[in-house]
Amino acid sequence: MFTWVFDTTITICRLIFAGIYDRYPCLRLIAHHGGGLIPHFSGRIATIPAFTELDPTLNDALERLQKPPIEYFKMLYVDTAMFGSPHGAQCVVDFFGADHVLFGTDAPFDARGGSTFIPATIADVEGAVPAGEARTAVFEDNARRLLRVDLPV
Repeated sequence: MFTWVFDTTITICRLIFAGIYDRYPCLRLIAHHGGGLIPHFSGRIATIPAFTELDPTLNDALERLQKPPIEYFKMLYVDTAMFGSPHGAQCVVDFFGADHVLFGTDAPFDARGGSTFIPATIADVEGAVPAGEARTAVFEDNARRLLRVDLPV
């Protein structure tokens, strides 16, 4: 239950500190489950540069990066598969911005065939994103833009 979000967070950290965005500036990464722990611990992420004296390898990694680490984390796209966590969805939207959040429910991994996760996730998004363009972006437009999917009108 929890290792998946820890693993997501660790993987994203490793990619960012390895310089993936500097080497591939047009890369669009999507991290599931709201980006794992990233938005919830964004304050800690912002303080990473202060800890270089504790870990020389961290200092080496930071010297190679072209921007502060927090800026790379904000470049991520994330989904809303948080299973009925309105405060979590709000944190995700607040950190990444509605333009970097894609609707996702983790289907088909719902013990009730989608009848639990899907309505809960819809309610989370509706509570976190005001009605209008931003909400439409989360539910549909961001995925279309990111995946370059156009439906006939």
